[in-house]
Amino acid sequence: MSSTDSAATPTKPVRIEARDELDALVSEHDQVLLDIYTKGCTLCQSIEPVLGTVAKATDVVVAMINPKTDITIAEEYTVRSVPTLLLFDDGELVGRLDDGFQGAQAIIDFVEGGGQ
Repeated sequence: MSSTDSAATPTKPVRIEARDELDALVSEHDQVLLDIYTKGCTLCQSIEPVLGTVAKATDVVVAMINPKTDITIAEEYTVRSVPTLLLFDDGELVGRLDDGFQGAQAIIDFVEGGGQ
C-alpha cells in the first residue's frame, strides 16, 4: 500500500449508502472490507465494534452498507444472510465471510490472508 493510501485509510468503519460510494472506495484503496448488514440484526450489531478493531489493526478500509439503501449490491454479490463480509483487493472481489459472527482475529486473518 502506498503511503498516500495509508494516510487516507480511515481507522473506523465508514457507512456508505450506494454502489457508487463502494466503487469509489474500491478504486481509491488497495483493500476494502465491505460489511453488508441489516438494522435489527443482533449478529450485525455485535460485529460492528469488531470491525472497528479490524480497521485500527490493519490497512483495510472497512465500509458498511445496509442493502435497504441500495439493493443492487445484495443482488450482485448474492447476499443470502447477514452479516456478510466481502473483501476487495486491487478492485477485485477476492473473498467473502458469511458464516455469521466472526471475532476480530478471524477477520484480521481473513483480510491479511487475502480473503482465504
